Amino acid sequence: MSAGDAIESGLARSERVVALRETLDATERGSVWIVGGAVRDALGGRPVADIDLATELPVAGLAKRLARSLSGTAFELSGEHETWRVSGLEGGTVDIAAFRGPGIEGDLRLRDFTANAIAVPVAGGDPIDPTEGIDAIRERRLSVCHPAAFADDPLRLMRAARIAAEHGFAPDEELIALARRGAERAGEPAGERRFAELRAMLSGPDPVRALELLDELELTAVVLPALHGLRGVEQSANHHLDVHAHTMEVLRRWLEVEGELDLYAGDAAPAVAAALAEPLADELTRRDGIRFAAILHDIGKPATRTEQDGLVSFRGHDRVGAEMITELCRELRTSRRFSSYLAALTRHHLVLGFMTHELPLSRRRVWEYLSLTGRESLDVTLLTIADRLSAQGSGVPEQAIQAHLDLAREMIAEAIEIEREGSPEPLLGGAEIAELLGVEGPRIGEAVAELRAAQFAGELDDRDQAVAHLRAWSASTRS
Repeated sequence: MSAGDAIESGLARSERVVALRETLDATERGSVWIVGGAVRDALGGRPVADIDLATELPVAGLAKRLARSLSGTAFELSGEHETWRVSGLEGGTVDIAAFRGPGIEGDLRLRDFTANAIAVPVAGGDPIDPTEGIDAIRERRLSVCHPAAFADDPLRLMRAARIAAEHGFAPDEELIALARRGAERAGEPAGERRFAELRAMLSGPDPVRALELLDELELTAVVLPALHGLRGVEQSANHHLDVHAHTMEVLRRWLEVEGELDLYAGDAAPAVAAALAEPLADELTRRDGIRFAAILHDIGKPATRTEQDGLVSFRGHDRVGAEMITELCRELRTSRRFSSYLAALTRHHLVLGFMTHELPLSRRRVWEYLSLTGRESLDVTLLTIADRLSAQGSGVPEQAIQAHLDLAREMIAEAIEIEREGSPEPLLGGAEIAELLGVEGPRIGEAVAELRAAQFAGELDDRDQAVAHLRAWSASTRS
């Protein structure tokens, strides 16, 4: 099949492309071009989602008319580059941009990568390919369209790693050299633009490869300095890798856990799979959130490393790491929900491991863990599985690893039950407790917490037992 036939076949399967062709009149169909990722994906046999259009027509009017026809919403993305977006469409967006060069060929020559610099008329027809992008796609090679590609938009540095990982492309020598030469500019784009690329990398099909490409292009030190700073930080005998290699191994192990939930979550696996698919924040799922946490949970280790008599310690790295994550998320302009989520997973990722030394656990101890980790109980427990599997140094007996996995499986079932049914409602309300015990302020909260713990542990069943229990508890804990 020729390249043109392959592209047309892929585009024709897109309901949105079909709708565009039906919406535009004959004159418009000859003046509007499908460009970029949609053409690349159609040629590669991938589903066409977001669509980019390039045109010499007035962009704003075209965008508004398409929005009305497609039941979407049109808004301006960039006044500088005259770009509008039609959103609110099922399964993707349509972006419309004015030519940035003379005609469609001039526009394509100014794009980022040759694989993205192919165009076909909306009406269909032979592809325009002035930078030989078709050959690059077929050779699975990522090449820049022109030597100033990264200088024109430094975000393209991160985009190179993301696209290469997502599509299984190998950057060519020119791209690698240009990226390394301009790497220091990778931090210039606005935080939300950099976060969008990181988000796409880590939620994509091969996040490990994406991070490896950031390293290969010498970008990690600029866009994720906290991750880069883990290199060469040696650990105790419990670890067979330095902190950076361990972190990458945690991500690899988490990807394994994602694919083998039956092994690690047991009977709760279907419920866990459903939970991981739930939206978290910032267009990410809970699964994606754990991927982020995997690469960030130990970033506090360099600042807390101590060594005495050959023993290495990172006391407090969980707390310091959570603080660093909050600052990083502020820089990347993430939502507060995503920031607090990552900070919570980092702050609590050590708790379950310490509890393996207390086995078997009482029901109250289980409740303490669930109460401490709160709505992140399931997610942090899953993270600890990957963390435990990635740390198998000479000081870690096999039975310790198995004990952690067994405990994690039990906690996963408990966390799923809490998510499904909710935590037990206290048999007595705050006002009742205040009157019963003659207390106020924080003491009421302590009493409510005690009541919840006792109910979870099965120590009482009705209101009378709750009253007696709280009276005894109050007497025994009165200062």
